[in-house]
Amino acid sequence: MEYEISLLVIMAGVAFVAGFMDAIAGGGGLISVPALLFAGLPPVGALATNKMQSVVGAVVAATTYARKGYVDFKQLGVAIITTFVGSMIGAFGATQMDTDILLVLVPILLIGVAAYFLFSPRLSDDARAERLNFALFAPLMGFTIGFYDGIFGPGTGSFFTAGFVTLFGFGVTRAVGSTKVLNATSNAAALVFFIYAGEVVWAVGSAMIVGQFGGGYLGAITGMRFGAKIIKPMIVIISTAMAVRLLWPQIIEIFAT
Repeated sequence: MEYEISLLVIMAGVAFVAGFMDAIAGGGGLISVPALLFAGLPPVGALATNKMQSVVGAVVAATTYARKGYVDFKQLGVAIITTFVGSMIGAFGATQMDTDILLVLVPILLIGVAAYFLFSPRLSDDARAERLNFALFAPLMGFTIGFYDGIFGPGTGSFFTAGFVTLFGFGVTRAVGSTKVLNATSNAAALVFFIYAGEVVWAVGSAMIVGQFGGGYLGAITGMRFGAKIIKPMIVIISTAMAVRLLWPQIIEIFAT
């Protein structure tokens, strides 16, 4: 299927905005996935193509954070591996099982993340004592959230960031930098599966990659420039918006009866 140049330019712009959001607080899929569906892609093709373009933005953002010292790749090594494995298993599971329960469970978790970042006055860029041993539990967190990203996806960045802050005492900006590394890993793992299944729409995804380069870089620069002052409110807003988006069909159904 051929796509008009004007549509590809628009999708590149959409990817820029999505990449900018993702690099600061996650949630870029709130913009990119509906745009892909509106462009005429089938649901699975939209998810697959979204993984293709978002992995680029995540890599750009992670690299930008790492250059400023907010990422320790050696420390994240095992978690990167378990995140990749978890996401691959999740992507396979998405084709084999009913995920309807996640439509209710995930919004509840996202609201919890938003409430934590909204009402916790101690959250800052200062590191705190870890509550769980990082070497033991970070790989488990990576596998669990990676599996979730492969099987469903919305809120993955928020869950990673909340985990790094609450469980391992990371400062907020360092948590976001580390999140981008594991986000890129889980996206890449799911993308491998989707490429094998032939679901990626390459023309649209390639156009969106261009936007993700700029959005991912500018978003990471903005996140580091303002730190917790911008990251905290954006996580609250985006997590709440994702929860409402996921619950919206149920809300409409309730008012319709």
